[in-house]
Amino acid sequence: MSGTAHSMTKTFGITGGAGFIGTNFCDRVLASGNSVVILDDLSRPGAGRNLTWLNERYPTGIDFMEIDISSTNPHLQSFTEKSDVIFHLAGQVAVTTSVQDPMRDFEVNALGTLNLLEAVRGSSHRPGFVFVSTNKVYGGLEDLEVRETDDRYYFPDLPVGIAEDRELDFHSPYGCSKGAADQYVMDYGRSYGLSTLVLRQSCIYGTRQFGIEDQGWVAWFVIAAVTGRSLTLYGTGKQVRDILYIDDLVDFFLMISDNINAYRGEVLNIGGGAERAVSLLQLLKLIESVLGRKIPIEFGQARVGDQPVYISDIGKATSVTGWVPKVSVEEGVLKLVKWVEDNKFLFAT
Repeated sequence: MSGTAHSMTKTFGITGGAGFIGTNFCDRVLASGNSVVILDDLSRPGAGRNLTWLNERYPTGIDFMEIDISSTNPHLQSFTEKSDVIFHLAGQVAVTTSVQDPMRDFEVNALGTLNLLEAVRGSSHRPGFVFVSTNKVYGGLEDLEVRETDDRYYFPDLPVGIAEDRELDFHSPYGCSKGAADQYVMDYGRSYGLSTLVLRQSCIYGTRQFGIEDQGWVAWFVIAAVTGRSLTLYGTGKQVRDILYIDDLVDFFLMISDNINAYRGEVLNIGGGAERAVSLLQLLKLIESVLGRKIPIEFGQARVGDQPVYISDIGKATSVTGWVPKVSVEEGVLKLVKWVEDNKFLFAT
């Protein structure tokens, strides 16, 4: 059923809808009686399985379009026409991959986003457009003092983390491609009057996340620990990130989708915030306590462009929308461990 201003149901256009975040989001949207148009090229490992899982759960309500956003495809226009609101989650997501193939990274993240924006601009009803950007647009944060304790780094001057007024500083091809897209989305709001919103996300983790060493580190740690794979920490392991459980992120998506126009033009940092900031070593310790055994680890060279600390200041998101994360790190990790243990067959090499 297509959503109109009069009916309560909506059609959510979700790019990358078969990815980790997209699948969890689609699941909740469909469970609430709304419909989805999933746009995905299924290039990501696990995407095909995620799509099958969604189709088995919801025999109706899913319209799937297999499209690569990096090429101008006439079907992009029909995707925007079918959607009442668009969440653009598709992208090339690993910094390491962007360094190996910067051209492909640009085509997917920067050009792909521009292709979508053009489709929205040319559509008859101009759906709201929410872009999932990244904390990497803030660069290496080298000017900030970093101190360390036994098991973590911290910013003495920014206890609640990085706010949206932080100067942009694109590091790595990935930072450049996502940063360019981030700025285009904002400008299409300004220049063409579209209802656009930019979310600069920190680390999201949770069930149905097929984490790998280069991307999705929380899930990767859990998958490696549960399935007995070798785990390498690059650098000291004291690097800190604020982590947000997927259910909290989806709550936020649903909350803003009710009234995109109220938030048009905003840029919001979305993550776990200071309360959910953990170092790699602290997360490992937590997984060990859940599993009841030691996890063997090795150390490797620190990675280029790896911020020692990144914590999102989520104060603006909370004050603008009223959203606050609910799932603690302990609770989230417990849920993820249980899911991986129950679905070990998905991770058989």
